[in-house]
Amino acid sequence: MEKRPFNELGLSPEILKAVDKMGFEEASPIQTAVIPHGMAGKDVVGQSATGSGKTAAFAIPAIEKVDVRLRQVQVLVLCPTRELAVQVAEEFGKLAFFKKGLMEVPIYGGQSYERQFRALAAGAQVVIGTPGRVMDHMARGTLKLGALKIVVLDEVDRMLDMGFRDDIEHILKSVPAERQCLFFSATVPRVIQDLIKRYTRDPVWVRIEAHAQNAPQVEQVYFEVDRRSKIELLTRLIDLHDFRFGIIFCSTKIMVDELDEHLHARGYSTDRLHGDITQAQRTRVMDKFRRRGFEFLVATDVAARGLDVDDLEVVFNFDLPNDAEDYTHRIGRTGRAGKKGMAFTFVAGRELYKMQNMVHYGRLKIRRERVPSMDEVEEAKGNVFFERLRATLVEKKFKSHDLMVERLIEQGYTSTDIASALIHLLQGAVNEPPAKAAGKTKAERIAMNEAPPIAKPAGPAAKTERAPAPAAKVERADPSAFPAKSPQASALGAAAVAKAMAAETRSTHEKPSGDKFAAQKRTYERKARTGRAPGFTTISFNVGRAQLVTPADLVGKIAGVTRLPANVVGAIDIHEEHTNVDVATEHAAVVIAKLAGIRVKNQSLKPAIVPPGAE
Repeated sequence: MEKRPFNELGLSPEILKAVDKMGFEEASPIQTAVIPHGMAGKDVVGQSATGSGKTAAFAIPAIEKVDVRLRQVQVLVLCPTRELAVQVAEEFGKLAFFKKGLMEVPIYGGQSYERQFRALAAGAQVVIGTPGRVMDHMARGTLKLGALKIVVLDEVDRMLDMGFRDDIEHILKSVPAERQCLFFSATVPRVIQDLIKRYTRDPVWVRIEAHAQNAPQVEQVYFEVDRRSKIELLTRLIDLHDFRFGIIFCSTKIMVDELDEHLHARGYSTDRLHGDITQAQRTRVMDKFRRRGFEFLVATDVAARGLDVDDLEVVFNFDLPNDAEDYTHRIGRTGRAGKKGMAFTFVAGRELYKMQNMVHYGRLKIRRERVPSMDEVEEAKGNVFFERLRATLVEKKFKSHDLMVERLIEQGYTSTDIASALIHLLQGAVNEPPAKAAGKTKAERIAMNEAPPIAKPAGPAAKTERAPAPAAKVERADPSAFPAKSPQASALGAAAVAKAMAAETRSTHEKPSGDKFAAQKRTYERKARTGRAPGFTTISFNVGRAQLVTPADLVGKIAGVTRLPANVVGAIDIHEEHTNVDVATEHAAVVIAKLAGIRVKNQSLKPAIVPPGAE
């Protein structure tokens, strides 16, 4: 079924603005089919699998029809589980972000009644709940449905499997006769058909097939990984398999921009495509990609549609696709013409539930694997180097240096030691693909700090983590938090980071001597460490200790965004709410212009020059 841009579906400016803020470029097939009928007030039966985008298909018409001046329940959504109820409520919140006065509330078992009582009494217009708790509130009189306009039953087949049929019928009998009803289910057995006949009026049937024809030449793997560790996993897999040509798919334009930026900062050769890229730019990027002018294309589904590129080694699903059909289209770009290909998919948190449904309904042949360790990556790098060295010896494609070897042997060195020393010197450069070793600037090879190991959120520690942010505010995994790709990283950049971090550590962690507040005094009374070097200008950034920023965060960001040499950055002085960074005067204007609006630690940067003497 066709997909259409959201601006062709007759939506209000508030919804269009929210969709754009979430980073989506066009409606999925289920959204394209359902939204117009929902807006027209018709009853709808939507048959599609979990993960097809059906939440927005019913949420958008529902939000459009809510009268924010009326503080009564106007939309009721029934879900089989508390997890799905929370997920649907979050989606309503994102889509209604610019519709002021609209209030949604999830109600489900296991949560405090008092919180739900307060939300309902405050005049929530949208209620998303499980059948049991909805009936409970109806019996208590805290949930009144007299003003209800729309009732939505999400995943009806699962609710019936869980024994909610009597509850569903009781609720549907209690809602006003003049209301809109939307059913969504992956399957429509006879019992659901009976419900549809009794509680809908001339419904429009929309069926989205989940025919995912697996590409037999593509090895398909998925990893369950914490959202913030996806970039680290991506780079590990690239290094482990020595990939040099592939596509990385993201679900939003925002994520494409961020990932391209991070990969550049780590020294990978990438470019990007999404809906905001002009046709002229798109043509240039694709021509360059076909010529292997860079290694990895970071793209959305819309931008990558119709790509015809041969010899792709790998496809990465950095973000989970909407449905099994989109998944198949993505991975089908590798493994062509009888060649083997690989496809890796990253799944974070609740996406695992969506992934399992995609596998089930789309009949996908995809296996789960554990995240490779750094030791495995290093071993793989060593194996690649060994094979290249052996091939060079076999093919004799090298110039003889007997004279130099003989001189070293005369000085007492053994041939084994000489060979080992040469391997030690060369392994870093030879380990990298030629394009990567030759094409990177110093800024792109800037030294980064070691990251904590990748781990799935589990146990008490997971409870302290923030919930995943909306797509437009996705928490960015800073490139500076991960190890550098090459041991040839810029010494100047590494020295700047190390020097700043050491100074920062001394200023904030000195042991008190005599007076227990002595260390604090030294921290606040210390002299500024920036603004002294000739030829440098001090720039102030509006992030500091309060945002847990580190010198490496800013060095990596400047290097990755501006592509300037690493020695452009000088001293760094971190304060509570801001950070001063010395930048070579000739490049100060470029740094300010290019970093303005770039996000660090989920905060938009507002760089400004610090007047001399005001550091």
